[in-house]
Amino acid sequence: MTARRPVRSERGSASVLMIGIIAVVVALSSAALVIAGYATGYHRARAAADLSALSGAAAFEQGRDGCAQARQTARQNGARLDRCELVGDVINFVVTVRVSVAAHTRIPQLPRMVAAEAHAGPVR
Repeated sequence: MTARRPVRSERGSASVLMIGIIAVVVALSSAALVIAGYATGYHRARAAADLSALSGAAAFEQGRDGCAQARQTARQNGARLDRCELVGDVINFVVTVRVSVAAHTRIPQLPRMVAAEAHAGPVR
């Protein structure tokens, strides 16, 4: 006489597989959202830095304070001016600005700000 093996039910095994797949999809989606938040912040910072440098150069060429104009332009674009340098004279100069923009992330260990730097010279 042969011994009968107990029959194991496979009931519920697909649920465990689906929970694993859903966990992976949620983890990948969360990572994608964090990366997208930083990418958006970087592009905003880059645009604000470019505009601030150009407006600072135009103001300096007109005899006004280039850094004050760059600060105002950065603020109007939702950024904070971290550094502004004017090198040269009224004819040949370079305005260098560094701005930072808040990165929209709620993860405590990640940086809260994204920075970008831009240079501009005489506006003709």
